[in-house]
Amino acid sequence: MGHLPDLIRDLALILMAGATTTLIFKKIKQPLVLGYIIAGFLVGPHFHFLPTVADNENIEVLAEIGVIFLLFSLGLEFSFKKLMRVGGAASITAFVEIAFITIAGYYAGRWMGWSTMDSLFLGGMLASSSTTIIIRAFEELGVKTKQYARIVFGVLVVEDIVVILLMVLLSTIAVTQQFEGSEIVFTIVKLLFFLALWFIAGIFLLPTLLKKAKALLDEETLLILSIGLCLAMVVLATKVGFSAELGAFIMGSIIAETTSAERVEHLTKPVKDLFGSVFFVSVGMMIDPQAIMQYGWPVVVVTLLTLFGKLFSTTVGALLSGQPLKQSVQVGMSMAQIGEFAFIVATLGLSLGVISDFLFPVAVGASAITTFTTPYLIKFSEPLYFFLERILPERWIKRLQAYSAGTQNIQAETDWKIALKSYRNIILINIVFLLILFWLSINFLLPYLSGTIENETTRGVVALAISFVVALPFLWALMAKKPENNSYKELWLDRKYNRGPLLLIEASRVLLGGVLIFVWAFQLSSNQVAIMVAVPVVMAILFVFTQRMKNFYRRLEERFLGNLNAREIESANSMSSRVSQKNADFQTRLAPWDAHIVQLQTPTHAPFIGKPLSELQWREHYGINVVYIKRGEDLINVPGRSHFILPFDQVGIVATDAQVAGFKPVFQEPDPKQNRNSNIDINDIVFEQLVVDEYTKLRGRSIRDSSLREQTNGIVIGIERDDLRILNPDSTTIFEWGDVIWIVGERDKIRALRNQKAARG
Repeated sequence: MGHLPDLIRDLALILMAGATTTLIFKKIKQPLVLGYIIAGFLVGPHFHFLPTVADNENIEVLAEIGVIFLLFSLGLEFSFKKLMRVGGAASITAFVEIAFITIAGYYAGRWMGWSTMDSLFLGGMLASSSTTIIIRAFEELGVKTKQYARIVFGVLVVEDIVVILLMVLLSTIAVTQQFEGSEIVFTIVKLLFFLALWFIAGIFLLPTLLKKAKALLDEETLLILSIGLCLAMVVLATKVGFSAELGAFIMGSIIAETTSAERVEHLTKPVKDLFGSVFFVSVGMMIDPQAIMQYGWPVVVVTLLTLFGKLFSTTVGALLSGQPLKQSVQVGMSMAQIGEFAFIVATLGLSLGVISDFLFPVAVGASAITTFTTPYLIKFSEPLYFFLERILPERWIKRLQAYSAGTQNIQAETDWKIALKSYRNIILINIVFLLILFWLSINFLLPYLSGTIENETTRGVVALAISFVVALPFLWALMAKKPENNSYKELWLDRKYNRGPLLLIEASRVLLGGVLIFVWAFQLSSNQVAIMVAVPVVMAILFVFTQRMKNFYRRLEERFLGNLNAREIESANSMSSRVSQKNADFQTRLAPWDAHIVQLQTPTHAPFIGKPLSELQWREHYGINVVYIKRGEDLINVPGRSHFILPFDQVGIVATDAQVAGFKPVFQEPDPKQNRNSNIDINDIVFEQLVVDEYTKLRGRSIRDSSLREQTNGIVIGIERDDLRILNPDSTTIFEWGDVIWIVGERDKIRALRNQKAARG
């Protein structure tokens, strides 16, 4: 018999244990992550009643692959544009919460006598909440359509990216053992620089590659390509000093901007689920019951800090962002749990060898407790608000309401604000491009030329020529590109008041470009003559070839924006996309009214189907307004009194949370007539016949007037008349003597109809 490697035996054990526990957890409606962790404990070294994993090193490698695919999948769902679309309220709430809980976690660790690194990683572990647990709780409690849920989902998006950055900072601090502010600032700047480099290069190259090879990319090839790209970025990230997780996340976010994002996400999901389960099982394998008992006090402290610290900080963040007190409390109560990222952060610390083993059982214990408390916290958020409203001084409540109303009022942007924002974008975007080119010139171009050109002056001239030729379009944009909006044009035409400040801005841009050119030339060449020649030559080329630079830059810009927006452009003609964009715009404008748009899908057997809106009188009874009805790819905008609703229509209503709560049960209530038949077994539906004679009293009546449909809860399939068979007869067909009627209906009702016939006979 051949030898079976330990890896295969261990993988079989892990997957079977994981499958068994997840089936149980699905049955009891608990998060699958906890099921995997318990499965890991059962097959781990600290539980002796079941077979144990033989080779932990192989499992650790598989678990690391699992983390990579978890972060890759997160990037596919994330995308940087999604972060840009998150509202200011969610961003402010997230940053306040993350800053508070991270600092509080660090000092809690120090208070319990932990080391500096243990305390830092504890803060990082507490920084994120669990998207999976929150979504499951929202669905079970039916609050996904409430206004505060939109803020919660926005906070989760911001948390994802911030926790990725925290992981990079923690790994850097762990490796360098440097805690100085200057070192951390340098790490952040370096990280942002590489994020920009990878993102820009990826958007320039990857969508074009996928577009060109679209005809060749079947499911197998696309799967291999996407996983290859993910792992290649992982290797690149580790080469430049960042974590593998960051590389996976970046590649996922780049692919998320392409038209292949949905296909890649669909294809890689089984891979992510497989290796992700191995990772969470490996987390469970590290659980030591004795350690949990030994560190029971830290588990309690971390749990209480998570519950009350997150509740407090998130509520305060929501209040600062201008949300009403009730909505802020609801947001705070929803976020009080530890997310799956806690295990990834802890795994990072253990792999670097900088944290203690007890952090894992502490994280798992706190996560398990907060998982079970989350639904109850969400459920009791409204009673807590009413309690606060009773005990807080009335003047505080009024001030909070006034602050919320003031911050949520939409103020029209002035022309100067719009123009200055455009100038800011032009300068920042092109500065980033130029810094990337400058870094590439110093680190790649100069070393290459040093090995091929011996003469220092010649080498400097060649380096200057190559680098500036590539940089010219971005230098032109930095120094001369004008904002392309009406606000700038109107300001420029108003010579008396605006020409002076605008000319000052233009002069400052030219000066900034000149300084950058001089510094660039000085770094690439030590020959003063070459520098003094290069600077005026570059400036002269920019001036003489302005139009060509403008045209070339426009082509680059169109290429980049086309790739960046390809996904949106592809779906721009779809009604769903346009409705979603319009809903997002309306949500912002409705904020001061304490109302929002909710889109509800019409149930199959709703009692109001086919009835005109004038008859339903929803606005009069429930205070809601129907603003659109989306039927497939058709949109009925502001439907009138005569419009009606059909099954599966997407109905957009404007209402407050209270009005939605009162209206949803009415909207989703099934037709009681359909409910009476909902428990009928398929075997009770029969194909039977009736004869038109003196007992049935059907002669001379049409199918429609015969009431056979109501009496049998069925339909007439056919009529046999002498030698003629009529299939699916029209409802106006008149029954004649001797007709044999074939009916598909309920056995009991057809039998009752026959019994009535027999009784009359």
